[in-house]
Amino acid sequence: MTSSQPIGAFDSGVGGLSVLRALRAQLPAEDILYFADQAHVPYGPRGLDEVRGFSEAIARYLIAEGAKLIVIPCNTASAAALKPLRQLYPELPIVGMEPAVKPAAEHTESGVVGVLATPTTFEGELYASVVERFAQGVTVLQDACPGLVEEIEAGRANGPEARRILEAALQPMLAWGMDTVVLGCTHYPFAFDTIRDIVGPAVRLVDPAPAVARRVESLLAEHALAATGEAGVTSERGSTRYVTSGDPAALQQRVRELLAEDAVVEGVVWDDGEVITADERG
Repeated sequence: MTSSQPIGAFDSGVGGLSVLRALRAQLPAEDILYFADQAHVPYGPRGLDEVRGFSEAIARYLIAEGAKLIVIPCNTASAAALKPLRQLYPELPIVGMEPAVKPAAEHTESGVVGVLATPTTFEGELYASVVERFAQGVTVLQDACPGLVEEIEAGRANGPEARRILEAALQPMLAWGMDTVVLGCTHYPFAFDTIRDIVGPAVRLVDPAPAVARRVESLLAEHALAATGEAGVTSERGSTRYVTSGDPAALQQRVRELLAEDAVVEGVVWDDGEVITADERG
C-alpha cells in the first residue's frame, strides 16, 4: 500500500464527523474518505444482521477506492460488523468504536455511570463484553435516546426536541447519583452543549473520539502506512473526500454546520446490496 491511499471511514450519517474531527486533529497529513450511509440512517433501530450487510458492502466500496485502513466511527456498525470485517479482511487494519465504559468505570467516584447509545449497540456482544470486563462493582444505567440521531441528522442537535429526549434520559440517571456519562453514539457529541447544560459542570462526559484517533495513528505507524511526501517527510495537510448515499446537498449543509467547512459531497446509490455511482447504474 502507498502513503497516498486514504483512511476510509463510514457511519450511517453525520455522527462519524465527530471522529473525523479528531482524526484530522491527530493526523493532519492523512487523506480521508468519509462515507455517510444516509439512505439508511439511523442504524440504531435496525437489526445487527441488516447493519452488518450495509457495513460489509461499504467496506468493499472503501477498499475498491483504495482505503489503506478502515475506521468505523459508528458504535452501531461496530457492534454489528467489526468482528466480521476483521475476519473478512485479516490483513487490513480496522478500527471500531466501543462505548467508553472502561474509562468511565475507572473515573467514577459515585459508582454510577450512564451510557447513551443506540438499541443495536446495547444488543451487541461488544457492549456486553465491555461492561462485563470493566464495570464490575459499578452501576451502569443506559438509555437509547430514541429520536436523537434523527434530530442531529436534521441539524437540530441542540434544539428543543433534542433537549426533551436528553432530559428524559439523563434526569433519572442523575437521580441515581450518576457522575459520568458515556457518549456511546458518535452523533451525540454534537449535542454536547445540551448534555452539559442538563447534567451540570460536575458530571464527566466521556467521548471516545480522541482515543480512536490515537489508535489509528498507532496502527498507521505499526503497518508503515502513515502519509508521507515525495521526500519521505510527513505531508503538510491531507484532504477529506465526502460521499453519501443520501442527499449530497443535505450532507454538505451538515458539514458546514458541524465542522464549519464548505465541502464538496459526492453521491452514490445502493443497487442490489452494493454501493455504486450513479454513472455505474446507467
